[in-house]
Amino acid sequence: MKHFAARRQVVDLCLALSRKGYFAATGGNLMLRIDDALVAVTPSATDYLTMGPEDICVLRLRDLERVEGELPPSVESSLHARVLAARPDVGCSIHTHQPVASACALLGLTLDVPAGMQASLGRRVPLAGYAPSGSNWLASKLARVVNAQSNAYLMRNHGVLCCGADSAAAMRALDDLEQLARHWLRARIADRASWEPARRDALLRAHEALPPSPLH
Repeated sequence: MKHFAARRQVVDLCLALSRKGYFAATGGNLMLRIDDALVAVTPSATDYLTMGPEDICVLRLRDLERVEGELPPSVESSLHARVLAARPDVGCSIHTHQPVASACALLGLTLDVPAGMQASLGRRVPLAGYAPSGSNWLASKLARVVNAQSNAYLMRNHGVLCCGADSAAAMRALDDLEQLARHWLRARIADRASWEPARRDALLRAHEALPPSPLH
């Protein structure tokens, strides 16, 4: 099997993301740069717990033509390809529906990043507007906000995308984004409880359901 190491790495990453609760069943996808021309990407609609290296698709980055793999590639391949094409420094791009950061994506706001997380996330987490999953429209909306200073992006009603120089950096960005989102949501809920007394008890229960996550 050609490019076995890259395809095996994609499988291992999917399993790690499933254990973290960032991937579930067939939800979530990722792209790994093999070289200047080729990328490895998760297949479409395949349970990550049953997936093997032979199921991973190898595509040409410039046109997403499949050169290896029997299964169809992720419908979000164009989403990842836009990031890797715009950011030659990025070696791995991961799209998840991780719970807390995805809640922030539903609210449709950007996030400022504290100094201790800027090495992994950048100074700001931009928001891409809503478009249907798997569409070129969504890929185009994300492409408009991709920039060299941000390694994490919220997609309205559609989860998050994080990237990095390699898979370890992309995973670190996912973890840091989830911590940042937890901190931000707790602060927002507490603030709302202070000026909406009629819903104070319910809001405080929601606040307690999100354990604090110290920022570094």
